[in-house]
Amino acid sequence: MPMVLGQNQYGKAETRVVRVRRDTERHEVKDLNVSVALSGELSDTHLTGGNDKVLPTDTMKNTVFAFAREHGIESAEGYGVRLARHFVESQPSITRARVRIEEYPWNRIPTAESHNRFIGADKIQHSFVRDGGETRTTEVVWEHGRVRVISGLDDLTVMNTTSSEFRGYIKDRYTTLQEAYDRILATRVRARWRFSFDAGEGAVEPNWERSYAQVRRHLLEAFAETYSHSLQQTLYAMANRVLTQRREVDEVRLSLPNKHHFLVDMEQIGITNDKEVYYAADRPYGLIEGTVHREGVTPLIPVD
Repeated sequence: MPMVLGQNQYGKAETRVVRVRRDTERHEVKDLNVSVALSGELSDTHLTGGNDKVLPTDTMKNTVFAFAREHGIESAEGYGVRLARHFVESQPSITRARVRIEEYPWNRIPTAESHNRFIGADKIQHSFVRDGGETRTTEVVWEHGRVRVISGLDDLTVMNTTSSEFRGYIKDRYTTLQEAYDRILATRVRARWRFSFDAGEGAVEPNWERSYAQVRRHLLEAFAETYSHSLQQTLYAMANRVLTQRREVDEVRLSLPNKHHFLVDMEQIGITNDKEVYYAADRPYGLIEGTVHREGVTPLIPVD
């Protein structure tokens, strides 16, 4: 029975590129982890070993660095679009390019000198500290002259110390969980959102940096402002807020692990605990996931 080569791709994974803008006294840093995957007319490479249609992965790495130097990195999304388009349009054998980007944010280090009224805060602008919070992500796919941009973030840890319940659920012979009328709700947000942007003739790219900041803000605001009867309800409220407030976004996918906090029983050691001390459980944990999209829009964000 003959064998058939199925879907395949190849590329250069996890090229770390740090871009420092030094054209003013106020330096700017972009720190990215870039992974490129290309697909196309590459069956000969697998079946016969012919490499005449293969762009070396080392060339992809060099291109990642070159584009950072030659074009700069104003945003992960804009940079990813430029890279993906280049790989498809410059190589006749390549029909699809996927660029995935993780962005690691850096914050400026405040110093006493920077607040000195004789020096001014604009003089000390070259020292940074790595933000220990979330990681920004981007995935760009360019295929057949069209582009799909999916932005996101990982490890955005949030907590409400009240305004959360969980009760009225199914109970059977194995149920031991007690209903909660006032609980801690904590989660580590993993979010993905897809843009309606299409890089056709005359298309105007969204303001990627502003869009990311605003989506993040709406996710946080919805989490904080929702009186939660379940983490599922909170998930929908967060995604709905983004779609309502940001017209450039068509689809939002959220993965919310329930970071359980259990009230510590200290009665045996003679200490009362009126919702002040909790045990933060590591595992197992509930995992709530879902996609919310505009009516009439086909959901395209892959389920990991």
